[in-house]
Amino acid sequence: MGIRSLLPGRLGFGTAPLGNMFRAIPDEEARATLEAAWDHGVRYFDTAPFYGSGLAEERLGQVLSAKPRDSYVLSTKVGRVVLDEHESTTPDFGEKGGLFEHGNPNKLLHEWTADATERSIEQSLTRLGTDRLDMVWVHDIAQDFHGDQWIQKFEEARTGAFRVLSRLREEGVIKAWGLGVNKTEPVELTLALDEPRPDGFLLAGRYTLLDHEHALTRLLPMAQEQGVDMVVGGPYSSGVLAGGTHFEYQEAPPAVIERVGRLKALTEKHGIGIKSAALQFSLAHPATAAVIPGATRPGRIAEDTAALAEQTPAAFWSDLRAEGLVSPAAPLPGNA
Repeated sequence: MGIRSLLPGRLGFGTAPLGNMFRAIPDEEARATLEAAWDHGVRYFDTAPFYGSGLAEERLGQVLSAKPRDSYVLSTKVGRVVLDEHESTTPDFGEKGGLFEHGNPNKLLHEWTADATERSIEQSLTRLGTDRLDMVWVHDIAQDFHGDQWIQKFEEARTGAFRVLSRLREEGVIKAWGLGVNKTEPVELTLALDEPRPDGFLLAGRYTLLDHEHALTRLLPMAQEQGVDMVVGGPYSSGVLAGGTHFEYQEAPPAVIERVGRLKALTEKHGIGIKSAALQFSLAHPATAAVIPGATRPGRIAEDTAALAEQTPAAFWSDLRAEGLVSPAAPLPGNA
């Protein structure tokens, strides 16, 4: 049980931005960013069919297919099957709006049945140019995409994707599986089941400097009790903690901008980067196995690597706590 032993390091790479999230990224820029990640020692890559209707997987496959397969760890997701038919209008992704409007034009089948899960994996292997996956996440069976219907999608996954992935793990086809979501409730529900048992989960945006209270209170104690590890996706909260303007994949509201301003003021006082604070905070929880920030420019990779290695003074974490910018219950580096 657990995924920590599978991961080659604490810093991975999330490829959602390479599906042309928010903007159209030239192929050369995407390739250069992935090569920069490789050159900086990143060996865990996470992707999904949802990211640009297969575009992120295609771009990742073009780079990784030239690398020795045993030298990296690869995860993708199930829940979306890429169809040959093209969209005629911008697809509706619930709260996420036109998230990948610049991606491939292919329609997506949103389905978590056993058949769709197997089709999704077969397609991903082709796009990625590989013969095997290390980990597979069940993608987005949560409120942000399905509203009040999310429990129905969860049940579809429980009787479909969960069972297929459990069988593939038992057969040795994959090494681990879990959920990849932006909300805590689907993971809590999964951990409460008698079976099947996940190995870990990818939680995006819910264990960051800006949003961690709910995960701390409910989800993470359950995960620790069961020995289930967490990969933190979106450690920069959709970019607003790294100089961007997005929070929760949309323009950040004034309250978030104000809080980020307070965080930046504190990092500047102590002479550290806000990226360092963000990554090191997410990694300080004992359930966190890795963080996987995304990027679309090669220079961002060096920033992430440096942020992880930066020496952050204990006084910063003490001030962070004293100013009420983190939960009193949140573990901090150095037990501040």
